[in-house]
This record gives sequence, C-alpha cells and structure tokens, in this order.
Amino acid sequence: MKRESNRPIQRGERAARSGRAGGRPAGLVIVDKPAGFTSHDVVAKMRGMARTRRVGHAGTLDPMATGVLVLGIERATKLLGHLALTEKEYVGTIRLGQTTITDDAEGEITASKAAHGLAREDIDAGIARLSGAIMQVPSKVSAIKIDGKRSYSRVRDGEDVEIPARPVTVSSFVLHSAHETEAEDGTPVTDLLVSVECSSGTYIRALARDLGAGLGVGGHLTALRRTRVGPYKLDRARTLEQLQAAVDDTEGEGLPVMPLGDAAAAAFTRWDVAEAPARLLLNGARIAMPRFEGDGPVAAFGPDGRFLALVENQGGKAKSLAVFAD
Repeated sequence: MKRESNRPIQRGERAARSGRAGGRPAGLVIVDKPAGFTSHDVVAKMRGMARTRRVGHAGTLDPMATGVLVLGIERATKLLGHLALTEKEYVGTIRLGQTTITDDAEGEITASKAAHGLAREDIDAGIARLSGAIMQVPSKVSAIKIDGKRSYSRVRDGEDVEIPARPVTVSSFVLHSAHETEAEDGTPVTDLLVSVECSSGTYIRALARDLGAGLGVGGHLTALRRTRVGPYKLDRARTLEQLQAAVDDTEGEGLPVMPLGDAAAAAFTRWDVAEAPARLLLNGARIAMPRFEGDGPVAAFGPDGRFLALVENQGGKAKSLAVFAD
C-alpha cells in the first residue's frame, strides 16, 4: 500500500514555525503512520518537531498498521478524547488458514489448517455475521486493562486471559478479492483483501480471527492501513519525513497544522452563538441550546468566528465539555 505523495498545504491548514517565541502551533496534525512505529513513537517524534510536550493522539494504531493517526498539539489535546470516538475506516489483508497469538502477523503461529477451495458464499456469509451491531471479544494481546493490568502484560506473564465481549458496530465489511497462496511453512492459505468501516473500539484483527474461526480454518490479519478517522482522511495525512522536511525548511513556513476551529468544524456539528450568550458560555453559564440532529458534542463558535468550546445538550442547556477560547 503506497504512501501519499507530498502536496501543498490545503485549505483548513496553516503552517506554524515550531519553536518560535509564542508561536508554538495549537491544532491537529494528520500523520500517515509508518509500519513498525507505535502511536507513542509518533507522538515522541511530533514533540520534537513542535518543541512542546503537549502532544497526544486520537486512537491507537498497532505497530504493524499504517495510515491516519490524528495528533493534537497544545490546546488541541483537549479535542482528542472526543475525536477518538468517531467512526474509522481501514483497508487490510486477512489470511485464512493460520491463527496467531496476537491475531495478526506479529505474533507466533499457534495453529495451521489448509484453507484452499473455500466457497465465496461461505466467506461472504462469515463476513455478514461479523457486520452490523455485534459483540466482539478484543484480542488478548491488547492494551485493554483487566483488574488494572494490561492484557498483553498478563499474556506475556503466562496468564490465561479472558476479556469480556463488548458491543461494536461494523457498518461496512467488504471483501474485494480472495487469493489462494502458500504460507512460508507450506500451509495452503487464502488471503482476503477487505475494507472495514467501524465504530471506535473495534479490533480489525479480532474480525480476522473470528472470520477464520467461523470458517473452521483460523485466520489472522497480515496488513492494515487506516484510511480515515472521522472526517480526516489519507489525503490530508503526511508522512513523518514530509513533516520533518517542512520543519527543517528555513525558507518555508514550518509545521503544517490544522487550526482548532477548522478541526472542530470538520468533526462536530457547528453552533454559531451570538455575542452576549457567547460571553456567558465562556464564563461557565449554561445557556439555552437548540437541539441538533445526531448525538455527540457540538462545536460552539462566537460571532467573530472564534471556536469557543465543545458543548453537549443537557435538558436544553449547553454544558461545556472543553473550553478553547481565552
């Protein structure tokens, strides 16, 4: 899966010269995460580029995975918890015929079974069973905490981990192609190219595991690329190399950052507030708020276009979730 090519700064971005006095960028940076990097590795790189410790990410990507990772810098870190709850899209490859301890290609193979000659209608039926509102058991080798300890740490210590199933929504699970091949150990396997749109908290490698189990041959994820987080797609993402080059270019404008207001307007319903109620909102008052279609936070903007706060409707009144205007 190829990387996005370099591109000019688009509308909804600005370039900020990191390290400039009083000029630390505050906003989002959409990164095309490389394989082999943890999400924390990317955050550490961005801290160096932006010259600030206040950097976080919205939604972890496993080291094997590539693609869209949304980073928040400075005050934008307050947006991240809300952005992490939005729908995500992926393209990936599922290998039928082998099971691994991690449910992906990074883990040890625990079982193999020949998986040639599978009927397309059986694969389609398995995918249909894993679509819609389902209960999913997350991968055992994951960062989920069980009694205060990460599941992967318990597995590493030899414990038999049981993670309870939880509800997720797989709004689209599409098979694009199936290819019979042979694994390195000689096992006849079938590789599926799939795309998935799903709710936050869905494990794509668990979908691979469960699809293979349902077909009686086992399965695991061999490649994964995240193509969208909420409204932020790959066409807005830049590689770490491209971002570092922008920072190093003394003739350029520095690190490209999506300003807070643009980021909020893209991800949340917009509510334009008049001057008097805007002042009350910033002072902590719960002002009257109209009903908007859909659930989730609403981005409140003042009459001058400033992004004021993320709010939610409680009994017809706006409750501030995070305030951004000074």
